[in-house]
Amino acid sequence: MNELNKSQIANVRNIIAQLLPAVSSAEAKFKSAKNWGILDILGGGFIVDMIKHSKINSAGQDMNRINYLLGQLQTELNKTVFPTDYTLNVPGFATFADFVFDGFIADIYMQSKISSSLNQVRELKEKLLLLDREMARMETL
Repeated sequence: MNELNKSQIANVRNIIAQLLPAVSSAEAKFKSAKNWGILDILGGGFIVDMIKHSKINSAGQDMNRINYLLGQLQTELNKTVFPTDYTLNVPGFATFADFVFDGFIADIYMQSKISSSLNQVRELKEKLLLLDREMARMETL
């Protein structure tokens, strides 16, 4: 990592402090969507689909905020540390198919996309925590 001055370190830590709650929020929403997805696989129906997709859409809003903050973080660090395109792994047709062809295969497909997004958010959280620890160490030097 390039040498950062105290101001840059403080800025990076500030961005991380904004990112972590957004990442935790997205993680909780994806986890909830995953739980609703399990119920859907077991035959939840339209109402369960609505709740599940509400959670997914809400997590998507968090992902937009995360992408914006990751862009700021990348700029502050003067190099790419994180991919800055954390997008929802649920294409539009999958959502359509989940409602229209509400069946086992569509439900399993949606569940895999939710799980993929959840894993991506968890990995990002770990990277952010690691970066924050490194910035804290650099701050004391």
